[in-house]
Amino acid sequence: MIFLQYGAGNIGRSFIGALFARAGYEVVFVDVNPVVLEALNRDRRYKVEIHDHPPSEFWVEGVRAVDGRDVEAVAREIAAADLMGTAVGPNILPRIFPVIARGLIQRLGQGRPPLDIIIAENLRHASAVLSAGLQENLPPDFPLESYVGLVETSIGKMVPIMPEEIVHRDPTLVYAEAYNTLILDKKGFRNKIPSVPGLAPKENMEAYVDRKLFVHNLGHAAGAYLGYRKSPEKQFIWEIMEDTGLREKVQGAMRESAQALLRRYPGEFTPEDLEEHIADLLRRFSNRALGDTIFRIGRDLPRKLSREDRLIGALLLDDAMLVEAPLTVQAAAAAFAFQATDEGGRLFPADAAFHETLAAKGLDYVLKEVCGLNPGIPAEARISEAIRQAYEQLPTA
Repeated sequence: MIFLQYGAGNIGRSFIGALFARAGYEVVFVDVNPVVLEALNRDRRYKVEIHDHPPSEFWVEGVRAVDGRDVEAVAREIAAADLMGTAVGPNILPRIFPVIARGLIQRLGQGRPPLDIIIAENLRHASAVLSAGLQENLPPDFPLESYVGLVETSIGKMVPIMPEEIVHRDPTLVYAEAYNTLILDKKGFRNKIPSVPGLAPKENMEAYVDRKLFVHNLGHAAGAYLGYRKSPEKQFIWEIMEDTGLREKVQGAMRESAQALLRRYPGEFTPEDLEEHIADLLRRFSNRALGDTIFRIGRDLPRKLSREDRLIGALLLDDAMLVEAPLTVQAAAAAFAFQATDEGGRLFPADAAFHETLAAKGLDYVLKEVCGLNPGIPAEARISEAIRQAYEQLPTA
């Protein structure tokens, strides 16, 4: 059996590819990094180190790779695969729609069975995004709905940025935490759900995607943004979690979202479930061994402050569910001042552009154009005003 994994980054290797390889699939990675491609095809395996308590490591065997720039080669692999996954990031995802479409056309022409695509992206309404993108690149009469399973996921595994010196020594080695559960949409499959340890199919996938974004991602972001604002010299998220006051703020912001989720999805979650989930996440955020950086967690402000993402999306849900969310507002305001850098002292390029825009055009412009908040809609105007007031009250770092 062949599992085609589009994206050989940290999530693709440490989580998705590893799950299916250990279940007996031949995993074929598609990527554009020539160093990673060469190493995967030379060694046909790579190592995953679990930086958790206790630590461990394992080899992912029997893999190979295809250059994503070779469109015909990738299309042939899509036509031949038994199952497929993506983990390229929401910004890159639209670029691969034409290639996936080409592979699907070949597959249908060869009389191959339907193909399920596991969408391992931190993205709300991911199946709708992929469906729309594929439709633009497929013939009008292509039977997309019946022939392609678009399987949304909730990606909860935390994978840090690999240190540059380690990447130079071993470009395929990847660090990760022990968490290894892939929540996915039971209704998205067109074929039988594969029997793979670690898969957790759910009926109400929207609830679990929102839980991931508005509890997990929100909590992570709140820690990074509030922590950087208070202690910009700190590098790791575990350092922020050891500050009792900051930890309580992070926990409080997550609880705000939990209250909104209970109202939005009655019967799907219980207060006890969500409180246990929050406690587990706080424990995982505190994992010193993982070495997860504030830079990684907070970087890419245009995406993380966008309307559907962890902060503004949570505030829109809170408002709709009549939940007061002052701590989430504080986290959003702190995000506007976030300027953490990588190990080389470099600001993430999208963050540099964000701050140039903020300085040149002002907070109101960014709230409208980046965050997608419409000042003509009362609820969204309220959220914008709350963030503006919190931003103006930020202490000087």
